[in-house]
Amino acid sequence: MIVVHHLETSRSTRVLWLLEELGLEYEMHRHARINGRAPENLKHIHPLGKAPFIVDGDLVLAESSAILRYIDARYGGGRLSPMAGTAEGAMHDQWLDLAEGSASFPLLLPLLGQMMGGLPDPMAQFAAARAKDLLAYIAEGVGEGPYLMGEQLTLADIQMVYTLEMAKMAGALDAYPALQSYRDRLHREPGLIKAIEAGGPLVPSSWARD
Repeated sequence: MIVVHHLETSRSTRVLWLLEELGLEYEMHRHARINGRAPENLKHIHPLGKAPFIVDGDLVLAESSAILRYIDARYGGGRLSPMAGTAEGAMHDQWLDLAEGSASFPLLLPLLGQMMGGLPDPMAQFAAARAKDLLAYIAEGVGEGPYLMGEQLTLADIQMVYTLEMAKMAGALDAYPALQSYRDRLHREPGLIKAIEAGGPLVPSSWARD
């Protein structure tokens, strides 16, 4: 059975969502944040001292995109991933990697700035401009959806939900009704609802925006 080390109000909700989506049994070790950070004892379990990570037999695997790919390939028969080596598969992998690559830093930076009393103006302007380009690009990619790859839910959507949550927290979704609608659709997915019931909300209630 897959063991999931789940940090509350974090990216690791994505892993729970995939497991629920595939109907897989799993064992969850739930870790609470301490002063907003992962607990120090995680370093005794994984060298990076952060979650999510999974244990599956002898395999200990971190990084949400790697975990999603592994679980879907090994236990889901690739059901939530377009065929590798095709244009659709390549585009899917771009969205999957963009969520924690190009998109994560400019969306997370303003939130970190809020916790530290504000960002220097040049840095804030850079983050805002970059976030604007990225959100416009994601909105264009979703189009009329309902998902990033059209009619079928994929790993890219599961990965993107936390990115959209960060954007919402920063107030950046207000200018993108299509992305707000996409985010709301994802929150109505039964797999995500079950994941949140099991592991708690994606973000702390004190950070969330209505």
